Amino acid sequence: MYFAAAAAGFAASAGLIIAIGAQNAFILRQGIKRQHIGLVVVLCALSDIALIILGIAGIGALVQQYPVALQVFRFGGAAFLAVYGLMAARRALQGTSALTATTGGQQSWKRVALTCLAFTFLNPHVYLDTMVLLGSISTRYQHELRWVFAAGACSASVVWFITLGYGARMMQPVFRNPRAWRVLDGSIAVFMLTLCTMLLLNPLG
Repeated sequence: MYFAAAAAGFAASAGLIIAIGAQNAFILRQGIKRQHIGLVVVLCALSDIALIILGIAGIGALVQQYPVALQVFRFGGAAFLAVYGLMAARRALQGTSALTATTGGQQSWKRVALTCLAFTFLNPHVYLDTMVLLGSISTRYQHELRWVFAAGACSASVVWFITLGYGARMMQPVFRNPRAWRVLDGSIAVFMLTLCTMLLLNPLG
């Protein structure tokens, strides 16, 4: 019974976070560059855990009751994605990311942390996925099993972020080629600007 609840939580959470998203693209890039990846993984995992716990505690219902809040995050997130997408496009055109993970281009940990938090909390879908959807699914279980479900969901986040962040370094040999960085940054630019457009065209709530 406990195992089934934990497995359900793990599967539900994994299904939501493994899909390619702006946050995952950011983690992948940091992992390849090996810059502050431990900080990024910890911030993403703790943020997910906090949101999942809040959702299962019932806060997700408040998000549904106040859709205006989601609209604020919607436009703020769209603006952030547009800026980051244009920056990635510029890097792709200029080839300014053509460096190895251990030479030059080192960003400060504060800048990386703030960017990571922006990708996490300016994304309105994170509230719908973690707080509303997982919170709703957890109501199928009694109180004790609900928190076992939460533990499984939180475990999936931790496993995924560690795997993505530290697994990305295996791709580092490929990205010693400047062209690979330009392709990656170009792909990220297209992806971020597409997400921005989707946020603007699709109302939430």
